Amino acid sequence: MPENKFLKDVELIPYKLKLEGDSIRFTVKGSIPIESILTPKNPKVSLKFRAEQNQLDLGEIELKRNVANYEYEKKFALKFESWMAGASLEVSFFQGKKEGSQAQEMQILAKGVIAPQLMVKLGEVYPDEPIPLVGLFITTGSRVKEIARKEEFALMFDPGDSEYKSSIANQETLKRIDAFLEANPEVQEIKITGIQSPEVSEGKNSTLGMTRAQSVKKALGPRVNSIPEASLKMDSRWNDWFDLRLLLRDYKGISTNRKDELYAILMNQETYLEQSERLKKVPGFSQVAQDLFPKLRVAKVEITAKPRAGLNMQQSMKLKEALSNTNGKNELSFGEWSLAAEATQSLEEKAAIYSKMTELFRSPLPYNNMAVVRIRQAQRTLDQGSKEVLWEEALRLLVQAYRIEPTPHSLHNQGQILAFQGDFWGAYKKLSDASAMTLNPDFLQHNEALRGALDILRGDYKLATLRFEYSFTDPKDFFNKGLAYFMIGDYANATMAFEESVVQDREFGYGYYGLAMIAAIGGQSEVALIHLKKAISANRQLAERSYQDPLFEELRKSQEFFTEIAVD
Repeated sequence: MPENKFLKDVELIPYKLKLEGDSIRFTVKGSIPIESILTPKNPKVSLKFRAEQNQLDLGEIELKRNVANYEYEKKFALKFESWMAGASLEVSFFQGKKEGSQAQEMQILAKGVIAPQLMVKLGEVYPDEPIPLVGLFITTGSRVKEIARKEEFALMFDPGDSEYKSSIANQETLKRIDAFLEANPEVQEIKITGIQSPEVSEGKNSTLGMTRAQSVKKALGPRVNSIPEASLKMDSRWNDWFDLRLLLRDYKGISTNRKDELYAILMNQETYLEQSERLKKVPGFSQVAQDLFPKLRVAKVEITAKPRAGLNMQQSMKLKEALSNTNGKNELSFGEWSLAAEATQSLEEKAAIYSKMTELFRSPLPYNNMAVVRIRQAQRTLDQGSKEVLWEEALRLLVQAYRIEPTPHSLHNQGQILAFQGDFWGAYKKLSDASAMTLNPDFLQHNEALRGALDILRGDYKLATLRFEYSFTDPKDFFNKGLAYFMIGDYANATMAFEESVVQDREFGYGYYGLAMIAAIGGQSEVALIHLKKAISANRQLAERSYQDPLFEELRKSQEFFTEIAVD
């Protein structure tokens, strides 16, 4: 392409487009030279926002003639539309008397829009991703079968040793594992990750972590022997500061400034050995090593399991009879009906039970819970019309539940539906009213997480960070928390939140994507590529985004980007 003569001074301020609130705001300025040979005739400068399927003509920019040039400057504020995320901002130069002639010069000022806040998770379903659980059931206080619990345990090893020893500490850990499995006998997954410390006594054998994991698998014995092979995952980490970063978060042995200095080293793009040498030079690191390195001689056991709940055989027969009767005969209590509905994983069975309960009992529970069933059924259909029908029915049920007795659950669920429908302000009001009705920490955790996600979309990022001060277990909540901190430039807290999202579920992928964003912002291209590769390997939906995201524009100029994150 020949070099532009008339558009060579064009400038975009800021130099990348960024979504702020619901708008994109920018300024285009520049000058067109006037020389005896290059004097433009009837010059015009125009702007377009163009994508494959859409385009927006932003019109001409007024030119002001001076002695040596034409100058121009214009501010723009565009209401953001989804197609703009992958669009290009193009400036064109025309001259001559003919209208509609081809542009003599054209230049792309920006590609895409920086809008990480739009990645916020509200519970929507995306292809190739697990269907998220949305909506809050009113429960009877019994165990809720559908809610999976996840807990992590650490079994210790002697320096440099991979043989499991039945120490007092390890015996106590096994007791806690047994207690967890007793309370949650339906095991979904057990993951054992062997780790080794940077200590000299741990040696340079990269297989030590995996042999520790194998040793713990053997020590767990029947606890893991009965679960399917696909549900038991083995892994190891070596020459990796990931686990030290996790321990540093709660470490109180050094000042915050020193801790930030350590984080800066741990997150730079140097090699493991180079980072190791730099860490040793930080005052106080010897104490950190003394306190925390022994905690890395471990194998971590992460268990995801559900509690068991339900009716006995006699109660189940009575339930079947009551469901088939049309004369109103019923021998089960309200609590037994509720327990039966909570125990089944089938949405159809839940719907049948809650529907019958609305005939037998005047309570908000069956109406609210029937609405949650409809919300989750809407999650499982791809047809938008069907979704809308199910949401409308759910809203009618929730209004009826609230008339019988106002509960925060009914308001939360209304807020969830409104969020799906794009009525973010209406959703926010419902969730705010729900939070004011209860002090229950479990409810507030779920309600404030959704409320915080809406804060991010509303552009109130600082307030959003306050919504996430709960002990979450869902990787999407940690990802949303990281987004909130990322948007205010607090990359240290954003990093911790994204890492916690990875800890909760490496296959979720978004935590890695968040870490890649932070690395790209800091100019750490190698680190960004590593995280992007992991993100896309875990979640193919992130591949297309990474090819459009302006945050990775510099990365995309390198061959490594296309070779490292290539997916089949």
